[in-house]
Amino acid sequence: MTPLLIGAVAYTPNVVPIWEGMRDYFAGTEAEMDFILFSNYGRQVDSLIDGTIDLAWNTNLAWVRTVAQTNGACKAVATRDTDTVFQTLFVSRAGAGMSELESLRGRRLALGSQDSAQAAVLPVHFLAEAGIGGTDVELLRFNSDVGKHGDTGKSELDALRAILDERADAAAIGINTWEAIGRDELMPGAFEVFWESPTYSHCNFTALAGLPDERIAPWVDRLLAMDWENPAHRPILEMEGLRQWVRPRLEGYQSLFAAVAAQGISPRW
Repeated sequence: MTPLLIGAVAYTPNVVPIWEGMRDYFAGTEAEMDFILFSNYGRQVDSLIDGTIDLAWNTNLAWVRTVAQTNGACKAVATRDTDTVFQTLFVSRAGAGMSELESLRGRRLALGSQDSAQAAVLPVHFLAEAGIGGTDVELLRFNSDVGKHGDTGKSELDALRAILDERADAAAIGINTWEAIGRDELMPGAFEVFWESPTYSHCNFTALAGLPDERIAPWVDRLLAMDWENPAHRPILEMEGLRQWVRPRLEGYQSLFAAVAAQGISPRW
């Protein structure tokens, strides 16, 4: 059987060893795969829809846009355990006395790139849910990794630096940035989290509805069989930021669908 062709975005150099490791893991099985790397999620979504690739490793915004462009004729087939409990964190300088979203009224909030769900789209949504509109808080945007949907974390670090430079009072970042680099990258102990969002879903493997189950089921089954306790599997899992592949939690995308609709974000890049 022809190997499944997976698309992924090359947002960091270690994407190459991740996907070479994934290809090796599937080699010689009934679910062989190969991969193509893209420079941005817009081209990846286009390539999924036009049939160039069989599966796309999509961010949550890329998933929402795929659903919109296919009128729902697509399916999320697998995700990381960490993607089912993703959060946006609102961060201030340590000791600033901010304790809730209401603390942002009359202040400056730094946001990441405009296509980052965790650092731009959803933060505005959460503010709106709290009754805080565009005239209540000044938004300082850092569009420093547009096309990557915030995957590089660069715009989120720019937002944190704005706090240190006193250009912003707070920043909205993804929990992965906080746990990986945001906590200590710039200045240990410089920041504190004053609000955490409800959990939502992030990345998933997306296929078009027409991809036959007999093509995709063996691949998903073998993906879900990767084992953290297996020393041959763990390096790939560590690099990709998970302990276990799981089935998607589709209800976790509802907040982003609502945010995209309310903010008039284009279904295409």
